Amino acid sequence: MNIVVCVKQILDPEIPVAKFRVDEAAARVVPPEGLPPVINPYDAQAVELALRLKEKNGGKISVLTVGGSGSEKVVKHALSMGADEGAVLSDAAFEGSDAFGVALILAGAVRKLGEVDLVLCGRQAADWDEGLVGTALAEELSWPLVTLAADVELEGKRVKVRRATLEGFQVFGADLPAVVSVSNEVGRPRLPSGWGIVQATRKKVPAWSAADLGIETGAVGAGAARRKLVRLSAPQRGRACVIMQGDTAADAARDLAGKLSITGAR
Repeated sequence: MNIVVCVKQILDPEIPVAKFRVDEAAARVVPPEGLPPVINPYDAQAVELALRLKEKNGGKISVLTVGGSGSEKVVKHALSMGADEGAVLSDAAFEGSDAFGVALILAGAVRKLGEVDLVLCGRQAADWDEGLVGTALAEELSWPLVTLAADVELEGKRVKVRRATLEGFQVFGADLPAVVSVSNEVGRPRLPSGWGIVQATRKKVPAWSAADLGIETGAVGAGAARRKLVRLSAPQRGRACVIMQGDTAADAARDLAGKLSITGAR
């Protein structure tokens, strides 16, 4: 079974809010100095699920990420967990791509790999929380899609997916090849072993350009983005103290009720 896992490098979600700074003029987040980016936690869970499938059914796990040269680290992390190979999809034309552009790039890489049975990706990225790439990728490949998977089992040329819902779980079957987005119900991903880190260090991670993937540069990047970021700003927080006026508790309560009514509070 040949599995592809799509991963993304993001700022560590555990970084304190006070460490973040927003450049409103450029509409971008300024990364804190000295704090390296990490693999998206949901994507690490997708790698974990792929490893469980490989341990049970055999096969190969390939890891793909869209980004610059620094994105090799997130692929190396997946390799140190036990994935077999990986590639960085990097090209100046890719910069500014939205979720649909990223899906187009990933689809080109999946086709380049050839015989792929299953594509796994995290349910969403923990930075923008859009959760669109998996769905758009399935559309680009014209493959079946199941979202929010808590577990996946192989049944011949089909997969059985246990899907998390607000009410509990649903079970779906899908023909292979298919795309599945993985939810946090999969559980905690395994930590890289010492030997896994050594092996990952030795493996080469190629960089594939738009030409390598057979992608027209005009179809990706900021110019082709369907979603436009209009404004990015940090929320403004403030505190105020208001003293309720009244000679008695009842008078103060009426004053409070009036102020709540004015502000629209419930």
